Amino acid sequence: MGFQDTPEEWQVTATETPFTGNKTSVRTDEVVMPDGTAVRRDYQVHPGSVAVLALDEEGRVVVLRQYRHPVRHKLWEIPAGLLDIPGENPLHAAQRELYEEAYVKAEDWRVLTDVYTTPGGCDEAVRIFLARNLSEADGERFAVSEEEADMELARVPLQELVRGVLAGDLHNNCLVVGVLSLATVLAGDGIESLRPAEAPWPARPFEA
Repeated sequence: MGFQDTPEEWQVTATETPFTGNKTSVRTDEVVMPDGTAVRRDYQVHPGSVAVLALDEEGRVVVLRQYRHPVRHKLWEIPAGLLDIPGENPLHAAQRELYEEAYVKAEDWRVLTDVYTTPGGCDEAVRIFLARNLSEADGERFAVSEEEADMELARVPLQELVRGVLAGDLHNNCLVVGVLSLATVLAGDGIESLRPAEAPWPARPFEA
């Protein structure tokens, strides 16, 4: 089995939802600790997300720059979005996000990595895909609004992004995890060692 995370669920004696938003909510659980005491834990309930590290033939990554109000920054990110439909196939969602945000399609898809973004306070799970063999998408461009109307698109060499991450200049979770994961794969076992795009995802089960 190797060195790995394992599922476990401690007893919850009470639960409530003090806030419900448009896409997420806040839940408060009373959780029984190993010594028998019960403590309250507040956390954000999240539908899950997908992100796409799209790599072109010149070794450049498709990135976008978007304003993120909670941190008061414009962040360079990789295309990403919510799993809006319960049980949605994450590959289909990733393909949609790559089209909507970058107007790009890809022929080769692999699972790069799966992460919990902030497990101490949110149950969000993200699957990050590697997409290759890129080309311009067909059809009309997706209509953007709000923060997305101000997005900038660029293609940046992978190693330049790695340097930016290590220098503390780039902070988006999915970009950081994605570029460091891909750099590790390229320096190690190679892209063929990655899981297929339809690999199981216990954190967010789906139908193929």
